[in-house]
Amino acid sequence: MRPRPAPFIACLALLPALVSCSDAPVPPPPLDETAIAAVTENAGAPARQLARQVDDLFTKEEVGETRALIVMHGGTIAAERYAPGYDRNTRFVSWSMAKTVTAVMIGMLVADGRLALDDSPPVPRWQRPGDPRGEITLRQLLQMRSGLRHTEGGDPPYESSEVRMLFLDGRDDMADWAESQPLEAEPGSTFEYSSATSVILADIAARVLSRRDDPEARREAVAGYLHTRLFGPLAMESMVPEFDARGTLIGGSLIHGNARDWARFGDFLRHKGSYRGSQLVPRKWVEAMTTPSPRRENYGFQTWLNRQVPGESDNPLFPSRAPQSMFAAIGHMGQYILVSPEQKLTVVRLGHSDAEERAALLQELADIVELYPAE
Repeated sequence: MRPRPAPFIACLALLPALVSCSDAPVPPPPLDETAIAAVTENAGAPARQLARQVDDLFTKEEVGETRALIVMHGGTIAAERYAPGYDRNTRFVSWSMAKTVTAVMIGMLVADGRLALDDSPPVPRWQRPGDPRGEITLRQLLQMRSGLRHTEGGDPPYESSEVRMLFLDGRDDMADWAESQPLEAEPGSTFEYSSATSVILADIAARVLSRRDDPEARREAVAGYLHTRLFGPLAMESMVPEFDARGTLIGGSLIHGNARDWARFGDFLRHKGSYRGSQLVPRKWVEAMTTPSPRRENYGFQTWLNRQVPGESDNPLFPSRAPQSMFAAIGHMGQYILVSPEQKLTVVRLGHSDAEERAALLQELADIVELYPAE
């Protein structure tokens, strides 16, 4: 047998290294049984692709910790998965997703004729003669443009409005603390996202619902209204709202519920306030919730909108990758209810992600949304 030339043998020896250094993409690992089982038979999207995208949310370290994910298409569950230690019975804290629930409650009270959008709301200290806060309207509170001195996410953190209200000097009577802040801008002139504003809305609800002013009466009135008018009809049986010592719903951040119930809430909004033929809140109210504020293109009534704000590169959603009609309830550390009516889609992600991880998380959520065509 003729001996091989030395250069040929040397090339064969280098072949594994050459292959490993090539630019060919490394294929993803095969999907395991957990990933495949997360997707239902009628997912409304390619099952393997959906399973892969869902799996990425649970396995990619750069997105943080995903604890629960539900994808609903056309009102039925297309995918559902939980991290170890969590399941369909686990209650998850809403954080700021609670704001959107508060907006629905206010909409019901407006529909009942107990509040008016463009009136000054029943906050006693604002109604004193000469108090400029009497110019604030309910609509402006809903759109986060009250003009009150509320600083969300301040630096240092212990001086920010939500920290002071929730944990420090305002914690026993959060609404009193929030309502006592002075104006720093003309009412209606400036958008400023504020958990304190949502607590004011919750206090307004308690004032019109409760016949007595004691904490227990306020708590029972608001909890009863929510369960009778919203949670009960939607079969959101896991929902537990939190109240402060004064009996005010912590309507900007603390409502607990399981992932399926958060998905039911999102799908209820996708149907513009209708559930199984019952119109629980007027369609026009949900349309108002999802209409841009005069001072913020991507915010409606306590609800985020999938729109780009001129001059800003940062965005809480992904306008370039989903319909403009998509909207969302968004909570601290990466809680999301994404609702896309054009795609008949509701996506709920619950977990724990810091600011850097949420940027990557958003793109992974967009990957799921993009699997569903607009109709």
